[in-house]
Amino acid sequence: MFADTASMKIIILGAGQVGGTLAEHLAHEENDITVVDTNSERLRELHNRLDIRTVTGPASYPMVLRQAGGEDADMLIAVTNSDEVNMIGCQVAHTLFRTPTKIARVRATAYLTRKGLFAHDAVPIDVLISPEQVVTDHIRRLIEYPGALQVLEFASGQAQLVAVKAYYGGPLVGQELGFLRRHMPNVDTRVAAIYRRNRPIIPRGDTIIEADDEVFFIAARRDIRAVMSELRRLDRDFRRILIAGGGNIGERLAENLEHSHQVKIIEHNIERCTALSERLDRTVVLHGSATSKRLLLEENIEDCDIFCALTNDDEVNIMSSMLAKRLGAKKVLTLINNAAYVDLVQGGEIDIAISPQQATIGSLLTHVRRGDIVNVHSLRRGAAEAIEAIAHGDSRSSKVVGRAIDEIDLPSGTTIGAIVRGKEVLIAHDDVVVESGDHVILFVVDKRRIRDVERLFQVGLTFF
Repeated sequence: MFADTASMKIIILGAGQVGGTLAEHLAHEENDITVVDTNSERLRELHNRLDIRTVTGPASYPMVLRQAGGEDADMLIAVTNSDEVNMIGCQVAHTLFRTPTKIARVRATAYLTRKGLFAHDAVPIDVLISPEQVVTDHIRRLIEYPGALQVLEFASGQAQLVAVKAYYGGPLVGQELGFLRRHMPNVDTRVAAIYRRNRPIIPRGDTIIEADDEVFFIAARRDIRAVMSELRRLDRDFRRILIAGGGNIGERLAENLEHSHQVKIIEHNIERCTALSERLDRTVVLHGSATSKRLLLEENIEDCDIFCALTNDDEVNIMSSMLAKRLGAKKVLTLINNAAYVDLVQGGEIDIAISPQQATIGSLLTHVRRGDIVNVHSLRRGAAEAIEAIAHGDSRSSKVVGRAIDEIDLPSGTTIGAIVRGKEVLIAHDDVVVESGDHVILFVVDKRRIRDVERLFQVGLTFF
């Protein structure tokens, strides 16, 4: 655990979408950040915008890492576009500088599936991030809950935070939040935040839900569907799934879903089609272009429950999604790498736009937070965060243990949604008392308050 006052020295290798977004998140939190990249123009742009240091050069070179402050860095985060550079960067940091924490993004399954490769005495990476796996899990959860905009898991999936849009005619629209509890006496849930016309509202019992509100609620996994049905008409389960793009994410998703759903993949590369049809059991692999109207009609796109555009080309994803929707696909989900496009397209013809960067950022932030923070999810493209922290200590050494929720001095814009104690999910009502070992799930609307939230969960010296 890091000292409360010290800022962390973090070196980020790679100034691409993920590296740049991560630098932005961390620079606002009083950390000492250095970004390394070969692209001096991109570094200049980041340097002008953020309070960070930059070093131009190949990220895995010993001299470059030394220049970046490798000798006294607390953490190295390697997120260049090259798995090999990320791996060697961690190796050099470990061998020459004994950097305490090394995090690397590794994409190629050929590396990820080799047992024992990433170990202290082999390739010394403490935390491996696989964006493809993170994004695949994210999409799979959205398919599990038709109608959700975001589904996040806490405490090994025991509690879930779900975002849905409230629709005209939904049972709760026009009602106070207090009505939800009276209306559903057997289901315990809490609305953690509401976004109305892109502005956050901290929910109280007398808050009235309006149509088009984006409502974030938390509940035990078993209760999620019941709560969703109150906020909107439940979409029927997705059975028929059409995936555009047979890359890593498309293949993993098909593999996850093919035994419970009818899955088809459209892939334009004939060699890749052959490889997919050999590796997948029940998925139908189609050779062709996802933007071909003829192909979509031949494959009965109007019977498709959800069309997932997962190629590595944003334009193809956006155009094929719009075409699929116009030809009758019930729902479309679109992977978009350029963060600037995400807000432009979501909510029109495209039902859900997914930014791989935002999905990956959450798993990176989990390892950067101070205190015993085990889960961080970036919400609404980084505007807010959901955090899972473990409470330690006793009533003398901790600011939360032994206190009822309404006695905890929470930073403004922060709400506690739920507590997971062993196998039990306790929705956060004012009189619930926090015990040592509890997993506390918080929703932070004001990102500037993250450090205050971390401090809440740091144990005072009397504990030691």
